[in-house]
Amino acid sequence: MEIFLRTVGALNDETRIKLLRFIDLHGAVCVCELEQAFGMIQSRISRHLKILKDAGFLRVERQGRLAYYSIRSPLDTFRQNVLKEIGYLGIELPEFSKGCLND
Repeated sequence: MEIFLRTVGALNDETRIKLLRFIDLHGAVCVCELEQAFGMIQSRISRHLKILKDAGFLRVERQGRLAYYSIRSPLDTFRQNVLKEIGYLGIELPEFSKGCLND
């Protein structure tokens, strides 16, 4: 029950829904790429990503000092269906620019 509530709670935020859709569309993205795309500070993006990771949607892979987030695989049916439903929402997403400005 706790995992279910954590998952549903993670979906109760427009920014997290947009982040999920963005990552689902673009694959593994670095935190700095999300900062650039969403115009948010690193600490705020990281907080949202942690909530989504703890809810079972994301995985993180560290490459040096950079952290790349992607949709966890395999993903259970419930989370797959959530991502599918989010795809139907027609959410307007920011442009994606591959690579970090700081590199």
